[in-house]
Amino acid sequence: MGLLKDTIKADLTTAMKARDELRVSTLRLALAAIMNAEVAGDEAVELSDDQVMGVLQAEAKKRTEAAEIYEQAGRAETAAKERAEFAVLEAYLPASISDEELAEIVKQEVAVAASAGQTGGKAMGLVVKAVRTRAGSGVDGGKVAALVKAALG
Repeated sequence: MGLLKDTIKADLTTAMKARDELRVSTLRLALAAIMNAEVAGDEAVELSDDQVMGVLQAEAKKRTEAAEIYEQAGRAETAAKERAEFAVLEAYLPASISDEELAEIVKQEVAVAASAGQTGGKAMGLVVKAVRTRAGSGVDGGKVAALVKAALG
């Protein structure tokens, strides 16, 4: 079993003993999402820590998007609950880099691609891959793609 999944299970047990309802419900949902990912496909598999991290990032993104939608709909209390759930999940995610740091990495990788003769839309995939490698798995792919597209023109 993956180390991260074990950590989440142990934290769930601790939260249950402490009667921390928000943490219990959030961790249960996260574990359910992990288990669903494990049994998706033709046969059940054990997810690696990186794959578990991907599931947690997707769950965190869902919470952020839901909070925004609830906020726009005037449901502040539900939006606050979604943000609180995001805060619980965020503890298991790697720290994301700042927008300024990400923009600098994009600028550097575009320069590297240009020096290799790759420019415009043809360099998009190459640069996005390089930026994601340098920035880590915690960075939002949509944000990276948008920054790279703008930098490449």
